[in-house]
Amino acid sequence: MASLISCPHCGTRPTEEFTIRGDATVVRPAPAASDDDWYRYVYVRDNPKGRIAEYWHHTAGCRRWLVVERDNASSHQVYAVTDAAIKAREAGR
Repeated sequence: MASLISCPHCGTRPTEEFTIRGDATVVRPAPAASDDDWYRYVYVRDNPKGRIAEYWHHTAGCRRWLVVERDNASSHQVYAVTDAAIKAREAGR
């Protein structure tokens, strides 16, 4: 059985319709940030195990960006799915 993601726009869909695009917790540095800050932002990333938040793109559906909170270690259980634009507004970005 395929894994499923509940898209807030399209309903429950198979994960094959989505593309994982990376960590949703990383904060982009200010344009005037130091070279070291930009280097860390682009190249130095944690690789956490367990419950994580990631950007997913619904490439074969509504084409919206989503933040998917899931377990990447064992069960791959999806805990929450939020539209990335809503998440950004909540964070003040």
